[in-house]
Amino acid sequence: MSDTTHPVGLSIVIPVYRGASTIGRLVEALSQLRPAGGLEIILVNDGSPDDSGDVCRRLAETATVPLTYIEHARNFGEHNAVMTGFRHARGAYVINMDDDLQNPPEEVVRLYDHARLGGWDVVYTRYAKKEHEGWRNLGSRFANRVADALLDKPKGLYLSSFRCMSALVVREVTKYTGPYPYIDGLIMQVTQRISVIEVAHYARAEGRSNYNLRRLVRLWLNLATNFSVLPLRLAVFAGAAMGALGFLMALVVIIEAIFFETPSGWASTMTLMLLIAGVQFMILGVLGEYVGRAFLMANGKPQGVVREVLRPRRERVEPAE
Repeated sequence: MSDTTHPVGLSIVIPVYRGASTIGRLVEALSQLRPAGGLEIILVNDGSPDDSGDVCRRLAETATVPLTYIEHARNFGEHNAVMTGFRHARGAYVINMDDDLQNPPEEVVRLYDHARLGGWDVVYTRYAKKEHEGWRNLGSRFANRVADALLDKPKGLYLSSFRCMSALVVREVTKYTGPYPYIDGLIMQVTQRISVIEVAHYARAEGRSNYNLRRLVRLWLNLATNFSVLPLRLAVFAGAAMGALGFLMALVVIIEAIFFETPSGWASTMTLMLLIAGVQFMILGVLGEYVGRAFLMANGKPQGVVREVLRPRRERVEPAE
């Protein structure tokens, strides 16, 4: 609900990247909504290489609802852009959604009402049928399985990027200032008052997904190394297992030397050496990932750099003549 603390009932945060052909239609559709307490839209241009910036500036001038345009100085990633949008959101509830029209604008009010009327801190959406490419669906399922193991979240909860959050959760999530945000991991550290509703999911209106394998791997690393020490524990277990295997092999070598004249085989020796070396390098890689991220955070790598903020027209201060 809207009050003096929250001037509007609902803020909608949309990260924009290669969205010049779709963002106008999305803003137009959202402008027709009438949620309780009012609506504001926040567009965050995350260093898009197309003319998304020009399109968003025109929308800021012509939008029929309060619209804030924020421009990042370079591309920082979707979660970083959403975090920037959260910091400018003033609503009692905040929804973030993609700019590609795959999240139906007509589902926004239903998602918002489910959160505020039910008293939920966070409401996720799940899709009866996802209209992503096959490899992307596999990647999403893998990421959610990893999240089941690493995050303290309800079992089987699908972590979609179309979600509604209370101002309380947004305030706590945005306290994180590190360069590698993973919003769902931050949410799970704040609350477990979480619900889910099923919504429609449309095929992309234009172009292809901005997520490629490299971006998905980076997202998985943010999840794995920022919110859990499980990879380090797995490295310890792998080291212990290889130590036990080495001990057994040493016993085999001693028994062979005592009771048999046949020398140990070259193949088995090389196999064991390669196996141990592989595990050692894996453990060093895991440690290196943690140390590298800690180094970058200590050196102040930014979560996002804002070049420009264009506020709603009626809130701009005109220069005195």
